Amino acid sequence: MHTPILGAVIGLVLWSFVMWAWLYATRLPAMFRLKIVYDRNRPNNEFIDQIPPRVRWKADNYNHLMEQPTLFYATAITLSLLGAGGGINATLAWIYVALRVIHSLVQALVNIVELRFAVFMAGSLVLLLLAIRAAILLLSGPAA
Repeated sequence: MHTPILGAVIGLVLWSFVMWAWLYATRLPAMFRLKIVYDRNRPNNEFIDQIPPRVRWKADNYNHLMEQPTLFYATAITLSLLGAGGGINATLAWIYVALRVIHSLVQALVNIVELRFAVFMAGSLVLLLLAIRAAILLLSGPAA
């Protein structure tokens, strides 16, 4: 079943791959420049601590895209399966995606924590609203 909300789902998946590419496009050159060699017998943080913060920010954001957005995927797909993947729900989903992209850019470029947190909270509230809308549909049961 094709519903507009699925576009937002794929949009965020594709954005996650943009961040994945960006993290390696910055991490690998930094590792070569600094002659960092990964040693699996040493704690991971010893490797990470050698990478400059501006490079780590991209990887940190990629990891963040593997966390809360999983709730978004579940909620959006649920709304789609319920036949409620259009209208306001699709709009809210795209707002969530836009806020995640803004969050990524803030973290990857300037990493101003207060700004990043504000964008994260705005996205969280949008996601909460989507989840509540899905819960109401589920609890109301099928139409008679």
